[in-house]
Amino acid sequence: MALMRTFLFTIIGLALLGCVNAAQLEQLRVSTDAQKTRLVFDLSDKATYKSFTLKNPDRLVVDFKKSRVAKTFAPSTSDSPLLKNVRFAERKDGSVRVVLDLTAAVSEKSFKLAPKGSEGHRVVMDLSSDAVVAQAPKKVVEPKKELRDVVVAVDAGHGGKDPGAIGLRGKAREKHVTLQIARRVKRLIDAQPGMRAVLIRSGDYYVPLRKRTQIARKHEADLFVSIHADAFRKSHVHGASVFVVSNRGASSEMARWLANRENASDLAGGVAISDVSDDVAKTLLDLSRTGSQEASYKAAEKVHKELDKIGKMHSRRVQNAGFMVLKSPDIPSMLVETGFISNPNEARRLTNGKHQEKVAKSIVKGVRAYFEETPPPDTKIAQQVLEGKPKQHVISRGDTLSEIADRYEVSLNDLKSHNRISDARRIRIGQVLHIPQS
Repeated sequence: MALMRTFLFTIIGLALLGCVNAAQLEQLRVSTDAQKTRLVFDLSDKATYKSFTLKNPDRLVVDFKKSRVAKTFAPSTSDSPLLKNVRFAERKDGSVRVVLDLTAAVSEKSFKLAPKGSEGHRVVMDLSSDAVVAQAPKKVVEPKKELRDVVVAVDAGHGGKDPGAIGLRGKAREKHVTLQIARRVKRLIDAQPGMRAVLIRSGDYYVPLRKRTQIARKHEADLFVSIHADAFRKSHVHGASVFVVSNRGASSEMARWLANRENASDLAGGVAISDVSDDVAKTLLDLSRTGSQEASYKAAEKVHKELDKIGKMHSRRVQNAGFMVLKSPDIPSMLVETGFISNPNEARRLTNGKHQEKVAKSIVKGVRAYFEETPPPDTKIAQQVLEGKPKQHVISRGDTLSEIADRYEVSLNDLKSHNRISDARRIRIGQVLHIPQS
């Protein structure tokens, strides 16, 4: 009797030990492209498996030895034209059988992957079918892609607990000036056909520096413009400046993104950074950063040119600096110092609504010129450029015909005659002007 009890306890112990050591089937991920469907089985531990196909109907069977199914395991077949259904069951021999109902016969290649980074043990299976590939061109009808507005993220520097620079004996605060100009920039951009602006902050509150670029990325911004008002210990120093990130600053930020590989995929055109080598990941991010820097400089040059028309610039060319808000590897970015708030005369202008409007118009004119020269391919502006459609301008508060003519580099008389305007004083807010070919 004692011997029988010992035998039973031994059997139960071995069974429990087997459960503890069993690999758990945690998830099935499915992805597809024009040539294959990839299945990725996520496991809690390494496991032995075998697979085979069955016909009439077509099925793929995968048996995982010494395994069990996690309670959260709930595979979906919606992402593949090859899969109809997934069934699974724990078997008496301690294995798990997964049956995939197929739409056609497949050829299958599989391999194991050891843990790497945040990824655990995986079994990867690539399924291909000549029948499905042949049918795909017949079935797939590309929907006409809706063209979008270009999106400009407008960042008012400082805010809330951070007042920024202070001038005019405490009466002029950078955080107020930047927000007032940013609001004007947004209004003017929103009036431009094919363009839309997003304010990083819309009130007097503080937004952390990295959060600012995160907000821009959330809105899928095509350009990031940060607005500031400079300060210096010598009150006679004056003039606006435009900055882009220095190579050193960009490289340090890229290193931070590379370290956080799981969150870096969107910076490399959707490539899963976690699945490639360090050298490949660095190259992908470097390509993204280089393209962003080149675009930043082109856009900044356009804005610098326009600001130079309304006042003497502090520097004759676009400058480089390591400002944190400019370091996003995937969004072209610039920082505009609208003037020196530490200079009393310049501080008065920066707090004056008319001057703020001039600054805002110069920024918007430069941004518009950049996008008309290098428009993102899926945008309304790109279509206008491609089809040679005449430019349009929606009149906003403060616009004059002479300024509009100057902006689009056409003569005032041509602008008036093209739009049948006899009296320049009778234009109205919201009126659409058609810009003649220059």
